[in-house]
Amino acid sequence: MMILIDNYDSFTYNIVQYLKELGVEPKVFENDKITINELKNIDFQRIIISPGAGNPDTAGIS
Repeated sequence: MMILIDNYDSFTYNIVQYLKELGVEPKVFENDKITINELKNIDFQRIIISPGAGNPDTAGIS
């Protein structure tokens, strides 16, 4: 499984569409809707952190 952390940047869904073209269906989580501990309980092989966040105050778990 591949996880993509969404930093509320519109480019995130360009990445998702590209991955789908490659046959990968990433699980997308918004950066402030999941915790590090929750991520630890998910069996994944790869993680992508999207562009965005703007500043540390809005970076969530990124």
